[in-house]
Parts: sequence; C-alpha cells; structure tokens
Amino acid sequence: MHQSVENLILVKNKIKEIIEKKQLKTDPNIIAVSKTFPINEITPLLDSGHIHFGENKIQEAELKWSLLKNKYKNLKLHMIGNLQSNKAKKAVKLFDYIHSLDNIKLALKLNHYQKELNKKIDIFIQVNLAEESQKSGILLNELKDFYDYCTKELSLNIIGLMCLPPALSHSDEYFKILRKASDKLALDNLSMGMSGDYEAAIENKSNFLRLGTLIFGNRSS
Repeated sequence: MHQSVENLILVKNKIKEIIEKKQLKTDPNIIAVSKTFPINEITPLLDSGHIHFGENKIQEAELKWSLLKNKYKNLKLHMIGNLQSNKAKKAVKLFDYIHSLDNIKLALKLNHYQKELNKKIDIFIQVNLAEESQKSGILLNELKDFYDYCTKELSLNIIGLMCLPPALSHSDEYFKILRKASDKLALDNLSMGMSGDYEAAIENKSNFLRLGTLIFGNRSS
C-alpha cells in the first residue's frame, strides 16, 4: 500500500476517534492538499477511491488535473489558494469548489464565467478574521453585506465560509468565531482546519478539512 493511502487511513481513524470521543454529529470531508506533489503521488489515493483534492495555483492544477478529471469521473477539485480575478475563467473550468472568494471583482468574474461556461461551482467566502493586512479575505463586519450581494445580486452558490487563522495563534478561538458567523448566515459548510489544527476544527463543526502534510508528508519546496 502506498504511503499516502496509509496516511489517509490513519487520519480517517483519528478523525473517527475524535468524533466518537466528543460525541459530535459530523462527517468531515478530507481535502488532500496535493500542491507541489506530482501525479504519481496522487494516483494511489485516486485509485483507493478518495475524491477530494486541493490545489493552490491554477497553472499547476491545469497541468496535473486536466487529464485526471477525465479519467476519474467522481473527482472533486478544490481551489484553496488565493485566486486572482484574471484566472477566474480557468478556475471555473477546472474546479468544483472555490474556497477563496474574497472580493467583489472576483465575485463578478466568477458569476460571468459560470454563465458563459454553463457550470455552477460551490463557493466558500474567505473571511479575514484577524484583519491581517497580508492576508486576503472579507472582514467580519463586511461579511453580511458581501454574502447578500453574492447571493441576491449575483447567482453565486455560496455554501460556506473559510478561514486561515493567524500563524502562532490559538486556532480554536478563530474557528469559534467563524462558526458563529456561519450560523448567523444559516450556512451549512465550514472550510477550516489544516494538518496542525484539524482536531480543533472538527470540534467546531468544520466539514471540509484541508490536509496536506498529514497525507503526503513534508514538501520539498
């Protein structure tokens, strides 16, 4: 058995333990974050039946996944990195989920290309909870207006919220804030939790975990 498949089984077992121990009513999707990893590291997971994969960059994703998406029909590809509006058309073509909607210009482009390509994407709004200047995301006090604009003025299918807690912070605090914001908007999905903090994310009802290192190991670059 390939190492990445073994790692995925270990992670799934750990998640099951957490859910049973805390008596949680959740069944999170594991997004295997495959950025920088080559196809030969990814196909064992695909062949084992795993369907959710995440990429950060459009160009890399196109090279790796265009053919794989034809071969593996159930595959769900997630754009989890910052998305520039000039790459919106390519993103709509290739991805099934976008986790990083963070401004009106991008929202307009996504709406336009979804209509042009006749394809609906599931979208998360990225929220900048700590108001970090170096990070993308909608500020919490602007979230309701932005959400209303995306859903009422545009025909975007906003399914949830996403966050990246500040480095060296207690992720749990930020996960709680995002969960409350999600509840206020009556959204069903939360994209939060990575290899270092996924346990806290599960406890805060995250149902899309973005796991790279735990599955593929450390990146060389």
